[in-house]
Amino acid sequence: MEVESTLSSYRIFNAVAETGNISKAAKELFISQPAISKAVSKLEQNLSVKLFTRNSRGVKLTEEGAMLYEYTCSAFESLRQGEENIKKIHSLGIGHIKIGVSTTLCKYLLLPYLQRFIEAHPHIKVTIECRSTFESLALLEEGKLDIGLIGKPSQTKSIDFFPLRSIQDTFVASPAYLENLIEREPSISVNSKELFQQANLMLLDEKNITRLYIEDYFAKHNIRTGQILEVSNMDLLIEFSKIGLGIGCVIREFVEKELAEGTLKELPPLHALAKRTVGFAYNKTAVQNDSVKRFIQYYKGEKHL
Repeated sequence: MEVESTLSSYRIFNAVAETGNISKAAKELFISQPAISKAVSKLEQNLSVKLFTRNSRGVKLTEEGAMLYEYTCSAFESLRQGEENIKKIHSLGIGHIKIGVSTTLCKYLLLPYLQRFIEAHPHIKVTIECRSTFESLALLEEGKLDIGLIGKPSQTKSIDFFPLRSIQDTFVASPAYLENLIEREPSISVNSKELFQQANLMLLDEKNITRLYIEDYFAKHNIRTGQILEVSNMDLLIEFSKIGLGIGCVIREFVEKELAEGTLKELPPLHALAKRTVGFAYNKTAVQNDSVKRFIQYYKGEKHL
């Protein structure tokens, strides 16, 4: 049997059950007594049961009516709690944001920015998913991420990209590694193509956008490489370079301390490496919740990370 009862009919049922009197329920709901009686009769007809019995004082719930009343009370309490939670979410700015970012950009760029955002919006829950730029872009397209902190994509058809800063790729190694390499291979120098053939070159894995950029750089300038050690993240690349495992391709802004201290030495570029841009991105065709809108407004209002 298809139930045709409406929310209003259940509100009327509850009022009658609570007051035990149709006239009192009518006054409470500002509805005429005939309208109350009609709504109760319609509900009984839809459910094919008797919900009330009449007595000298008014009405009393039947066994079926008492059972229904338990369910309607629970339902209206859930609705009340839902309304309160919605009001609370609105007043406190409670929400949830899912951000995709590589471990490197998370450590060096996102964390200080995120700290300021959370201080300004303490009730917004933030979930961080460590993803490559390609993975974050795919998840943004699928609607599984709200925001991505990524390298600027070549194609931004459905993606709105907001640039934060430029980064400079560079090649570094420990002074001891370079000295030992040149001592072993006296025919090469730190500014020769042959250096990359003889050295142990350390690069990010092939799924990383930085790796593709560097591979394109090598191909464009006919630079041949020898042994390549693939590393999963930038922090490991930096540490491996510091202990003398080889020449690492890193982001210069993230090794300024090591370069200043002399624990790493920057190789003079054979050919200029163009700077790249990183920034926040979101799917402009997706429906953004209030928390995401706050985050977007916040980072667009920030001049510096």
